[in-house]
Amino acid sequence: MYKEKRIDCFKCNYFYITWDKNNPRGCKYFGFKTRLMPSMAVFRSSGRKCRAFAEKNK
Repeated sequence: MYKEKRIDCFKCNYFYITWDKNNPRGCKYFGFKTRLMPSMAVFRSSGRKCRAFAEKNK
């Protein structure tokens, strides 16, 4: 299913944690909240890996 290396949303600049207990993870780039990791939600809906990934500055 997801043969390439998975995107680590925790390292993405657009990832955030929400206060919504039903959808605790979100993506600022695409503007959605989800139970899954946002990169997996993007993959399931489009069939492609997330192209919005931008690594956080350390």
